[in-house]
Amino acid sequence: MNKLLQTLLYLVCFVAAANATEIKGHVYDQKTGEPLTGATVSLERSGKGTSTGLDGSFSFKDVKPGTYTLRISYIAYKSATMEIVATKDKDDYHHLKFYLEPAGKDLNEVTVVTKRDGSAEREARRLEQESVQIMNVVSGKAIEVSPDITVANVIQRVSGVSVERNSNGDAQYAIIRGMDKRYSYTLVNGIKIPSPENQYRYVPLDIFPADLLDRLEVSKSLTPNMEGDAVGGVTNMVMKEAPSRLTINGNIATGYNQLYFDRKFMSFDHSNTNYKSPYEVNGRAYQATANDFNKGVFNYSQKVPPPNIVGSLSIGQRFLNNKLGVILAGSYQNTYRGSNNTLYNQNTSVISETNLFGNITSRADRQFSEQQKRYGLHSKVDYAFNNNNKLSLYNVYVRLDNAQIRDGVTTNFNSSVYNAQAGNAELTYSTRSRLTEQQIYSSTLHGDHSLFKNKFKIQWSGVYSSAKNDQPDIATISLNGLRQNFNEYRTVLVTSAPVTRRWQRNTDEDKAGYLDLTYTAKIAGATVDFSTGGLYRDKDRSNFYNNYTLAPANAGTTYSDYNNSYANVALSLATPTGGVKNSQTYEASEKVGAGYGMFKLTSNKLQVIGGARVEHTNQGYRMLFPQGELRPNGNQVYTDVLPSLVVKYKLGVKQQLHGSYYKALNRPGFYEIVPGGAPNEDYVERGNPDLKRALADNYDLRYELFPGASEQLLVGVFYKKIKDPIEYTFQPDATRGQDIYYTPGNFGTARNYGAEVDYIKFFNKIGIKANYTYTHSRITTPKTMRHLDPATAQVLPYLVNQTRPLYGQSEHVANVSLLYKDTKKGWDAQLAASYTGERINTVSQFLNNDLWQKPFVQMDASAEKKLKHGITVFIKAGNLLNTPSKLFIKGTSAENAKLDDKVASNGQTLIRSDYYKQSYLLGIRYKL
Repeated sequence: MNKLLQTLLYLVCFVAAANATEIKGHVYDQKTGEPLTGATVSLERSGKGTSTGLDGSFSFKDVKPGTYTLRISYIAYKSATMEIVATKDKDDYHHLKFYLEPAGKDLNEVTVVTKRDGSAEREARRLEQESVQIMNVVSGKAIEVSPDITVANVIQRVSGVSVERNSNGDAQYAIIRGMDKRYSYTLVNGIKIPSPENQYRYVPLDIFPADLLDRLEVSKSLTPNMEGDAVGGVTNMVMKEAPSRLTINGNIATGYNQLYFDRKFMSFDHSNTNYKSPYEVNGRAYQATANDFNKGVFNYSQKVPPPNIVGSLSIGQRFLNNKLGVILAGSYQNTYRGSNNTLYNQNTSVISETNLFGNITSRADRQFSEQQKRYGLHSKVDYAFNNNNKLSLYNVYVRLDNAQIRDGVTTNFNSSVYNAQAGNAELTYSTRSRLTEQQIYSSTLHGDHSLFKNKFKIQWSGVYSSAKNDQPDIATISLNGLRQNFNEYRTVLVTSAPVTRRWQRNTDEDKAGYLDLTYTAKIAGATVDFSTGGLYRDKDRSNFYNNYTLAPANAGTTYSDYNNSYANVALSLATPTGGVKNSQTYEASEKVGAGYGMFKLTSNKLQVIGGARVEHTNQGYRMLFPQGELRPNGNQVYTDVLPSLVVKYKLGVKQQLHGSYYKALNRPGFYEIVPGGAPNEDYVERGNPDLKRALADNYDLRYELFPGASEQLLVGVFYKKIKDPIEYTFQPDATRGQDIYYTPGNFGTARNYGAEVDYIKFFNKIGIKANYTYTHSRITTPKTMRHLDPATAQVLPYLVNQTRPLYGQSEHVANVSLLYKDTKKGWDAQLAASYTGERINTVSQFLNNDLWQKPFVQMDASAEKKLKHGITVFIKAGNLLNTPSKLFIKGTSAENAKLDDKVASNGQTLIRSDYYKQSYLLGIRYKL
């Protein structure tokens, strides 16, 4: 009986399915033709309802034959209905298309003072399609739903862009098309900002919270009205603007880094940090004592860190019939990050023709603990006097405070005590505390004016901006130690520089003015814009460096004599006046004047933009304490003519060819031309006053297809020829004989070429964003090798040229993001992976001994669920695969292969590895 009932049930289901049909369709904006995501679609008298997917599509399955009313509604659009007769033939309704008409009429004033929704995904694709430059855009909406909370993490999703990470694994600098970070510059709302970095021009993008952005633009080509010092590209952060109605956006989230599930967070008390050194407080001749130094920096504590806190709030509205717009936005992030690091030290003195690679002499196991406080605040007020005149005042302030402890123990492999099996070794303990405060401020007054019925336009900007980097009282203490039978203990302070205290800071101050004039004319049926203008920037930099070395007050006193506390160590001054007369205390200035002429011809299918830019640079420095330097003062003056040409040809309504040529330069940073040495982690750096700017010819060709408003296929190739590229190498100093410094230089001509593919496609609720970039570069630089001189029986160095890729260039870079969106149920999810192929991390002094970074995969995820009353719950997860960063040398010595640590394998020698673990955020967002 049961089998009979089952058979009848299957038969009923089969008959019902055979008599059912499927209804599919798409919903578009009537004016723009763009698909509408999230429109409500209901099939009346069936009880069925759904919403349109990412491509504007919808579908109803298993619809019984009959007559229905299909109703479509969407916010700010007029509803549409259609009577449908469903039959057994499923092909009847595969291609239903609905075009919704916007509700109400646009106000003339609104067109003057507002723009399209720059944060929308479809607007990002429109900007890419209409852009004069070769450009990629990340929309504000994509940023909001992504796993990223800083701009540096956002930019890694862009095609052709890889990132350089900091000590806690977060992205920090952008490398565009394999060109080192030095070859790009950063804009905020189209205005260049200075860098807080103490050595270079490039801006650390991790200082910017991502939730302040309306969108992120990456330009890979230049036009004459853009500043010419970008061989790699330009990053433009477009901040949020005032909306047409009152809008309040806020979010708050909390989370944790899995690293601190496994170990404690190490910290120091930096609340009483001395921001000025004893020399600054008491004068140049002052003889400092141990009492002048706060011992609180050595009061280390280990604890379970509190949860991370991330939040932002923005409020904006337009007033006075949309003439006045005001927006204020702020962001705060307090996160606890870190890493576990292993570093192998080499003895490079043995490198020769018979021993091509250095021997590993020790291993340092280090733990980084970092508390990061990131602040962001921006405001904009704009006022349209009428259709032809508009003013705006924009201010942005960002700050990143990083309190870091680096705690490590080094195991000496060369000591006679070393026995891995017995658990015996000589050790060195070293702990460094460092507080870094970086900040950027920029204020821009901007005007837009139109005359003669919009035939003549004037744009101008007055800009003041500053950047500061302060590292007060960096304290390092080092003790010897022993491991006996696997038990470890500290003994006495090391002999050489047991305790160091260092103050360093720099401040950049920019004052700039911009002017652009455009006249529009009709010539032979085409629209031609003739533009001219320029800028003047006056940049001043001050740099301060002061260090002291302290020694034990009582030689031979052990760590146990100090009650096992660093804070109790009795010290005396080995350098009572400190390194006051350090060559890294200097003042510098740079004055740049630029002018350009440009035309833009637009016809039915063709757009041509061409012209030239002239930039005059006067860059100089003055060392306050030359310390015997032969060139304590110096400056460089040069003028460059930078032509460019862009051609866009429309192959159809949705596809075009986009080609460009431009010439660009790359100026040295101030630090790079000041001939004074400064200690780095493992070596001493030195400037090069003869360093020249690099010049590059850049070519691009890209096929662009935009099948839907939010979809695209971009396929392009590029070629760069760089004259006098700037690379860092280890070189002997001409003044100081055999002293070796890590110093910048110009090296002939380099070439960099490659191809990019960028693909975005949506399938109802599922979407895919993918891009891949192949890059190949070559540069030839001198390297050191040693050989045995038969006449003297000495091992002598000689130079040999080595051809290699550019520093930081990966041959393969790729991104894949899988998206899921269900508007009706309020779900939005993303799984994002970034791949960076191997690249040179550090250029070695010796032939074939460069440090390479292994291929790196970053896997992140995010999801959010919309609830009622404008509330959304979200989660973000980073580094899901816990991918380590590893550095290696492409080769190994016989001695390294014998080590118990197994650093040598597959013909490579492991030099460093960093593990960061996963991070998680859970939060709530509110929108009014």
